[in-house]
Amino acid sequence: MRVPSTQFEETGVPRVPVGDGIEVVFNWVDENLGGFFRGVRDVILGATDGLADLLNTLPALVLVVLFALLAWLVKDWKFGIISLIGLAFIISVGQWENAMTTLALVLVATVIALVIAIPLGIAAARSDSVSNAVRPVMDLMQTMPAFVWLVPVVTLFSIGVAGGVVATVIFALPPGVRLTELGIRQVDAEVVEAGHAFGSSPGQILRGIQVPLALPTIMAGVNQVIMLALSMAVIAGLVGAGGLGGAVTSSISQLDIGLGFEAGLSVVALAIYLDRTTAAVGGGAAARARRISGAFGRLLGRSGTTAAPAVPAGSRA
Repeated sequence: MRVPSTQFEETGVPRVPVGDGIEVVFNWVDENLGGFFRGVRDVILGATDGLADLLNTLPALVLVVLFALLAWLVKDWKFGIISLIGLAFIISVGQWENAMTTLALVLVATVIALVIAIPLGIAAARSDSVSNAVRPVMDLMQTMPAFVWLVPVVTLFSIGVAGGVVATVIFALPPGVRLTELGIRQVDAEVVEAGHAFGSSPGQILRGIQVPLALPTIMAGVNQVIMLALSMAVIAGLVGAGGLGGAVTSSISQLDIGLGFEAGLSVVALAIYLDRTTAAVGGGAAARARRISGAFGRLLGRSGTTAAPAVPAGSRA
């Protein structure tokens, strides 16, 4: 509902037609680039539906056991048992198919978000101008209410899974960019200088030093992307994305308290599993980063005892 013009007459403040301008832009984009967005929609829909069909084709108990084993491998047997109980609960309340549909949506949205976020975060870490350009965009994406993103997404991608995935990507992407940039910038400058001294190229330093040392922070960003994607996937049920979000939406429209709690608790069980699993993987990345940092620390200690200011490329450490 637009604010009536009488309000502007009473206050004396002229109305700025921001909404009208945004509508004109989106109408132009829809008319001139509609084919491109339909192609993107078909790709996203194919990937999400294919993954959801695969997850729902496999026996539920088999998947529960496999997920529990994965939890055991990345963390410990206690978390494996907790995962087994939590995922079995989803089956017991009849929400397994919806949970796998939501999981497929979250995984596809997370992959798309990370493919965009990590390179963008690296570019922002290596260039202040890119960082200054990206920061206000990330602020807008992160502070805009989640429901607002559903409106333009539905306009361009129509109602359904594809629109839900795109809205989820927009909402979940900023932490991936911010934490990737933060992780790269926090790498010890002396370690980077040691890489330059040994003749490494910028690309080699990025792949061999900066990314491995920044990996714990990057994994924290991955964790946040997954959590935000899961929360947005539920909201995306309002635009026909289905899954647990669709069940929550149905419970609201029908005032079905039982269905709402069953779907909501299933979201909690799925969120705990994804959160703890990615956190455990990030913990392993932190241990590897400490080993790499310790190795460079010893290398710098030995280098400090020599008179040579730099070591040519190809020399032995």
